[in-house]
Amino acid sequence: MRIINNTFIPDRSRPGLTTTATGAVNLQGAGGNLTTVGRRKRGGRRVRRQREKGKGRDIDLRIGTLNVGTMTGKGRELADMMERRKVDVLCVQETRWKGSKARSIGGGYKLFYHGVDRKRNGVGVILKGEFVNNVLKVKRVSDRVMSIKLEIEGVMMNVVSGYAPQVGCELEEKERFWSKFDEVIESIPRGERVVVGADFNGHVGEGNRGDEEVMGRFGVKERNLEGQMVVDFAKRMEMAVVNTYFQKREEHRVTYRSGGRSTQVDYILCRRGHLREVSDCKVVVGESVARQHRMVVCKMTLEVRKKKRGKTEKKTKWWKLKNEETCEEFRQKLRQVLGGQDELPDDWETTAEVIRETGRKVLGVSSGKRKEGKDTWWWNEEVQECVQRKRLARRKWDVERTEESRQEYKEAQRRVKREVAKAKQKTYDELYDRLDTKEGEKDLYRLARQRDRDGKDVQQVRVIKDRDGMVLTTQESVQKRWKEYFEELMNKENDRERREEDVEVVEQEVAEIGKDEVRKALKRMKSGKAVGPDDVPVVLRRDSSGVSNQFVQ
Repeated sequence: MRIINNTFIPDRSRPGLTTTATGAVNLQGAGGNLTTVGRRKRGGRRVRRQREKGKGRDIDLRIGTLNVGTMTGKGRELADMMERRKVDVLCVQETRWKGSKARSIGGGYKLFYHGVDRKRNGVGVILKGEFVNNVLKVKRVSDRVMSIKLEIEGVMMNVVSGYAPQVGCELEEKERFWSKFDEVIESIPRGERVVVGADFNGHVGEGNRGDEEVMGRFGVKERNLEGQMVVDFAKRMEMAVVNTYFQKREEHRVTYRSGGRSTQVDYILCRRGHLREVSDCKVVVGESVARQHRMVVCKMTLEVRKKKRGKTEKKTKWWKLKNEETCEEFRQKLRQVLGGQDELPDDWETTAEVIRETGRKVLGVSSGKRKEGKDTWWWNEEVQECVQRKRLARRKWDVERTEESRQEYKEAQRRVKREVAKAKQKTYDELYDRLDTKEGEKDLYRLARQRDRDGKDVQQVRVIKDRDGMVLTTQESVQKRWKEYFEELMNKENDRERREEDVEVVEQEVAEIGKDEVRKALKRMKSGKAVGPDDVPVVLRRDSSGVSNQFVQ
């Protein structure tokens, strides 16, 4: 093909090439027809990429690490910071909490932690609410190392939180830490994602000559012995120091600042093969949760297979029947549906359907979304304003570094502590005053159940293993494996003990269950319990059997 005076001239040596009356070119071949005017359209590769991308979808994750100094009094502030900075997973070090537990810190965020001393060490991982039910396993190795395994739409993600010994600690303690850290990483299958968020208390240094396979050029200052241990660990485990691959200003690379010193000791690591999934990593400036350390956050993109969303379960708002006006409206509507009759049909399936349909129309249905627990009632507007002023004071001190700005920041810290103490005391006093009432008693039991749920690492069993020990993630494969298991368990070929001779056979005819028996059983049932499979509350069952005339007269 040649172009003369902006006009396409066809090349007769090429088959299937013709021109139209307007000067356009028609390309005809096995692939179909493509007509271009002026210049050729380039859409083939783009269309293929879109089709390939349509087979799955991408999930953006923001994973961070922060040495908090202590978790005492900082839980709700950390949750507020994670929500504001859109952080999904946060590794925390030096929590200084004793025990191996999990607890909610507010805003739907949950902390999994481990520590043996209230004065030193301690590690933890904070998860956003939508990932709490994705936890498969929590492994607490020591007060310096712990890991969490998550299943995110078929992708296995392992989050490891670490806190290395300080520079002044003995070499034996440092070697013991790295030995345990190696064991944790080696125990993770090669096909699973691994993200490490840790305070390694070492400087990997600026530049990467000789270490290009595990780190970039954008470190801070010179490398020391502890930083060399980090690099050696990355080489052994084939991991990459994510912080050093992104060119940022120095203030977005420095993770520790104290006494005029600015260094980089907090790092995020991932497998070298998965480094392409990380699109950005930097230090967050302007937060005041920790005094000396700053939070490091990286953005990862996971490509997962496309899954059909399950239907959300919507429930009828039967609790509205406690209101007298609503109860009367329900009664009148039910009478209209029955054609003015006061008695319900004898067929229970028909009765249940009439009650359900009337309840949905009069009372409405829920949205199907789970509500967040009210675990931090004291987090009011006054506390939030004080925290905001403290954050601004910290930012001012970071910029000016004057004695006046330092004192202003110290005063803001003291003001936050006072406001938090006042808010907690006021909320607890109100709770104590309500304990004598029926509503207060329900609140107490609800809080106890919520604390019990929050203390559990794994909320529900999401995946199981197949015969070869491989983890099954899809719902279809899990159901198939359970089917195989029970078919083998209940197979007649398996040996099992039979005791038919000890069974007493009833020869006489058994009478059917009478209405009086049903009425007595319904009387003994308590109101306010969860509905059964037919979605009809107990109080309406009593009405249908003639025990009570509260709704149907």
